[in-house]
Amino acid sequence: MHWTPFTEITAVLAVAALLGAIGLKLRQPLIISFLFAGILVGPSALGLIEGPEQIELLAGIGISLLLFVVGLRLDVGMIRTVGPVALATGLGQVLFTSLIGLGIARAFGLAWVPALYVAVALTFSSTIIIVKLLSDKKEIDSLHGRIAVGFLIVQDIVAILALIGLTAFGGGASSDEPFVLKALWIVAKGLLFLAAVVVLMRWVLPRALPYIARSPELLVLFAITWAVLLATAAEWLGFSKEVGAFLAGVSLASTDQRDAIGARLVVLRDFLLLFFFIDLGARLNLAGLGAEVGRAAVFSAFVLVGNPLIVMTIMGVMGYRRRTGFMSGLAVAQISEFSLILAALGVSLGHIGADSMNLITLVGLVTIFASTYMILYSGPLYGRLSGLLRVFERRNAYREAAAGAEPVAAEHLILVMGLGHYGSEIATRLQRHGWSVLAVDFDPAALARGRRLGLPVLYGDIADPEMLAQLPLDHAHWVVCAVRDRALNFTLLSLLREAGFAGRVAVAVGSPADAEPCRARGAHLVLQPFRDAAELAVEVLTGAMQALPGLVDWPAKLEEVVLQPGSVLAGKALRELSIRGELGVSVLAVSRAGRVQFNPGPDVQLYPGDRLVLLGEPEALRQAAESLRQRELGRPPEQASAFAVGEVAVESTSPWAGASLAELDFRNRHGARIIGIRRGGQALPSPRASDRLEPGDRLVVGGSPQAIDRLTHTPASPTDGRPGPTRG
Repeated sequence: MHWTPFTEITAVLAVAALLGAIGLKLRQPLIISFLFAGILVGPSALGLIEGPEQIELLAGIGISLLLFVVGLRLDVGMIRTVGPVALATGLGQVLFTSLIGLGIARAFGLAWVPALYVAVALTFSSTIIIVKLLSDKKEIDSLHGRIAVGFLIVQDIVAILALIGLTAFGGGASSDEPFVLKALWIVAKGLLFLAAVVVLMRWVLPRALPYIARSPELLVLFAITWAVLLATAAEWLGFSKEVGAFLAGVSLASTDQRDAIGARLVVLRDFLLLFFFIDLGARLNLAGLGAEVGRAAVFSAFVLVGNPLIVMTIMGVMGYRRRTGFMSGLAVAQISEFSLILAALGVSLGHIGADSMNLITLVGLVTIFASTYMILYSGPLYGRLSGLLRVFERRNAYREAAAGAEPVAAEHLILVMGLGHYGSEIATRLQRHGWSVLAVDFDPAALARGRRLGLPVLYGDIADPEMLAQLPLDHAHWVVCAVRDRALNFTLLSLLREAGFAGRVAVAVGSPADAEPCRARGAHLVLQPFRDAAELAVEVLTGAMQALPGLVDWPAKLEEVVLQPGSVLAGKALRELSIRGELGVSVLAVSRAGRVQFNPGPDVQLYPGDRLVLLGEPEALRQAAESLRQRELGRPPEQASAFAVGEVAVESTSPWAGASLAELDFRNRHGARIIGIRRGGQALPSPRASDRLEPGDRLVVGGSPQAIDRLTHTPASPTDGRPGPTRG
């Protein structure tokens, strides 16, 4: 059979799909499956790839789109925030890793030049793999995700300079061109390239994009072209395509179209990245690796453990918490495709032999596989190591404390976890109701949005066991998790239970199947945003406004007004409102719970949630709508402390002993009701009026806080005994 490029791609996709399905069945990461697919179709196994140029082309476009989408998320303000730590961590990790790696290589007896190659190869981590994993875990926007992306970009730039330097050192540069001059020329080209991007970002793109965005198809085509164009320009100037694509994304990060572009490119990005992992696997020549197993094991252990420790040390000194340092440090727990390119360059220049190339290849294979699992299971891994990692955190982690919460009133406090669209709406509406709110999120952009809404915010990760120590749980009435993630909900409920949180917990779920497991783990309230929104949509669709025909060529208009909870009109009849006499509008219909009542009479009583269809002139309608939307919300103390529960003991000398619940008449005499009875280790949750109390019973009573306080602190007096006949 003659292998055309089309049949070759078909075979590669078939193998990738098959191994991906097997990996999914075994609950393995797709990245691992795709790497195995690359090894299988590569020269070490089936040899299906005869022309690697097609795979490399698709892989290059996928890499460009991946870094472009990452750049879209990083506006200039965020670069200023994480820039210093990214630069310090990136350069510091490269320096310390190369020095320690050089020492290990020399201890194994490697000559200076091969030892230097191995040491430098250990310093570079795969931006593409890490960004893909963080994106899949939805951690790319977290603080540790942004820091990791920042220092990985720094690493890429150092890798490019290292490749240039080694080329010059090996005689690749002409003899009349000193290395220093070549390096300065590279720096100058980089600054000119950056300046050109800034000019386009400042004056050209903001004017061109609104016109291009008129057509969604053209907007997607422009975004892909822009990403690939700057990637090509960067590569032509001597840099990597990753740096150019990243800058292309950053240049559009401040535009109004960035979200639309990012959403439309995700599927294409993930498809093309498949070819990157296949290409990476196909490049791994497994022949001759067996002789390097011993040395590769030591170097792999250093990369998997030593590199994260170096990053954690640097970030700890800079004032970051150990969890942020640990999560960021996992990003350097593998070597990258740049390491393999560096080794191949060394072989071509005659600096190293096949044994060093095999050593670097085997370390890359081991660390990529192992670090993938470390990152995917970073939460449980940190939970086990948290105590040991305290040494990497300063007593005052001021970097994250600076991003902490603004002062918030301790009274009537509700903690809202997650500042997405749903969480932000919950937090702002709670504030309008008079509650004190503290919003928690790990996305710096979400925190900035919360501040713009006037919310006190705190940086924190729901999955972080140490986050609770930063929260004023002792004062909180509610903890509300607005993130619709089953695992995060379970983790939060478990952490709150371990912390002894005495308040109530509400969690949001994306699927009805998650509701009952959350309740079983202690959630007092389960919010289902999609179900609730669908219910509201049905209410609107079947309401009176949609049932009425429009008024054609008539000066009067129709408008629908919803009576909100707390409406000053709730409980009143239409005749009490005098809407027609005072406001000059008529109530044509009232919609309630999907039932429509047309031409309602004056005795119809209004309730919160009612939808009133008004008829009148536009100005009168506007005034009437404003009047009907007025609310008188209860204050938090009224909402939070209107009901209390306590226990009252029935002593043997108590006049209550032997009396029936009907005779005691708790509701009228004490302003409380008996919810249940504890008797001899048994609970009677629904006592009847005829049940009689026995000495030793403990009454579970509910009512106003004042009534419960009187009952629990004042013993029963003789006058509280059996009453005489009750008057009608």
